Amino acid sequence: MAKGKAKEIDIGRTTDDERPALKAAFLQDPHALREPKENNLEIAIGHEVRAFRKKLGITVTDLATATGISLGMLSKIENGNISPSLTTLQSLSRALGVPVTAFFRRYEEPRNAVFVKAGEGVELERRGTRAGHQYKLLGHIDNNTAGVVVEPYLITLSANSDTFPAFQHEGMEFLYMLEGEVVYRHGDRLFSMAPGDSLFFDADARHGPEELVKLPIRYLSIISYPQKQGM
Repeated sequence: MAKGKAKEIDIGRTTDDERPALKAAFLQDPHALREPKENNLEIAIGHEVRAFRKKLGITVTDLATATGISLGMLSKIENGNISPSLTTLQSLSRALGVPVTAFFRRYEEPRNAVFVKAGEGVELERRGTRAGHQYKLLGHIDNNTAGVVVEPYLITLSANSDTFPAFQHEGMEFLYMLEGEVVYRHGDRLFSMAPGDSLFFDADARHGPEELVKLPIRYLSIISYPQKQGM
């Protein structure tokens, strides 16, 4: 079987037919920062209630009349001094003409981060692993707002073998070579990979090392797949 190059698309030499699809893949602007958010739910709700009221050009008294909520209660809500009930929020949403969810958009839930020192990480045994094949998990976040699970591995192959583990799982996978040389299989294609090469593929096809050309071999493997409901 012929060996393919690890890089299937030259980003700098795309054709006119390829450009629209490539451009669509990069629509998100990572530098488009959102407005600062509150880490206190009551303050976040109060800020939004006041902002929507002022946008309509009505007074607290007007809003109290429209909702049946007392002036004192509205004042406490807008100042973030009280946690309004769902019934109260529904009354406010009807009077202000916005969905209930609009009151929560400034609330900042905790965002997790995982830091791993050099040489650390959780060493795992994956199906088909053997002596000389080391899989080190570099981080894991259970619940996140993206709805995607990402598993970053540092994989080290330091012993030759006649057979290699084949993997097949849902999601996408990205490999980046750090050291050594390997022939990597994806489906019915082979890719010769050296330091600096990368391979991005649909992980639902059988894949894995085919030939260890130059040891030791180290590469990053980043697997992503949809987060299961209830995780």
